[in-house]
Amino acid sequence: MPKESRKALIARAHLIFEELGRLYPEAHCELDFVGPLQLLVATILSAQSTDRRVNGVTGELFAKYPDAAAFASADRAELERIIYPTGFFRNKADALLKLSAALIADHGGVVPGTLDELVKLPGVGRKTANVVLNEAFNVPGLTTDTHFIRLARRFAWTKAADPARIEQEVGKLFEPGEYNLLNHRLIWHGRRRCHARRPACGACPVAKWCPALGEGPTDPDAAKKLIREPRG
Repeated sequence: MPKESRKALIARAHLIFEELGRLYPEAHCELDFVGPLQLLVATILSAQSTDRRVNGVTGELFAKYPDAAAFASADRAELERIIYPTGFFRNKADALLKLSAALIADHGGVVPGTLDELVKLPGVGRKTANVVLNEAFNVPGLTTDTHFIRLARRFAWTKAADPARIEQEVGKLFEPGEYNLLNHRLIWHGRRRCHARRPACGACPVAKWCPALGEGPTDPDAAKKLIREPRG
């Protein structure tokens, strides 16, 4: 296969981006939240879990703990009970208690709106910080979760394995104003069609631009059976 020029790579990346927009015109963050604190908490809970499981507990969680002060003074056993369905509940409870204490001590209980401040909070890495910045503060950033990383590599937008390097390289292919939609479109596609195992290649409208075509079944009927639509 001939080496792809930079210009051709950018053009192909945008063809994929636009086609995914037609496929998922409603793509959005699938976590239920109101405000930066709820989003930050929900994103932490979503680690090694699904948005559906997180959404199943956050109604009770946010009613009981409406602000950082309430989280900081939470009874640990009760907090663990509520978030148990999301998995790794002890570690997550510990993270939420430390996070809320730091928010009160350093930010008056308010979630900060910059990357530098967010990543200094306990349990908050660049991916989580960018989710909060994108969705709660309308600040462009790429959320390099497992779906984003898998698809960026399959599309040959990057060969990197390090999330920070992937964020940097993919970010150069798009305008910052496109980042939020790019995040959602890649994540939705990764959840619904471009699975880690057996992607639905034969039912993928961007397959003609994808160097990884053939990692999953290319027969349309076989591929359609692999589509997961939609996640609640």
